[in-house]
Amino acid sequence: MSAIKDFEEFIRNGIVKKQSPDKSRAKYLEEESEKAYKFLQKKVSTFGITDETANDLVRSCYDILMESIRAKMLIKGYNASGQGAHEAEVSYLRNLGFKEKDVQFADQLRYFRNGMLYYGTSLEKEYAQKIIEFTDKIYFMLLNSA
Repeated sequence: MSAIKDFEEFIRNGIVKKQSPDKSRAKYLEEESEKAYKFLQKKVSTFGITDETANDLVRSCYDILMESIRAKMLIKGYNASGQGAHEAEVSYLRNLGFKEKDVQFADQLRYFRNGMLYYGTSLEKEYAQKIIEFTDKIYFMLLNSA
């Protein structure tokens, strides 16, 4: 897995386009992310973190974080689409002031979620636990970021 590019490079390559801010769509994504986060907490308390629940929980964490990042981008008038869009969205964490180690960890999450979706990768409960802890931290930081 190579280092994630700077957000500005995604703009130059046309993966991210500047548009008018879309506050209504951003609000919708924020609300969906909040509902999904609450449901994630219920799933963890009801079913626990096991090898059997790991993929579902990691997928939920990924969706929660990506919806939150997309909302922040839309408020600023950015929209990512096409091949590389998810990587661009992860890269945007830098623009929100996140530490490089968090950006890299989020990119690793993107990579493993892609493996689950397209290659049938099964994740273990230990990794799911790390992702849930990361989501707990980053989700609230995203809520409070500019």
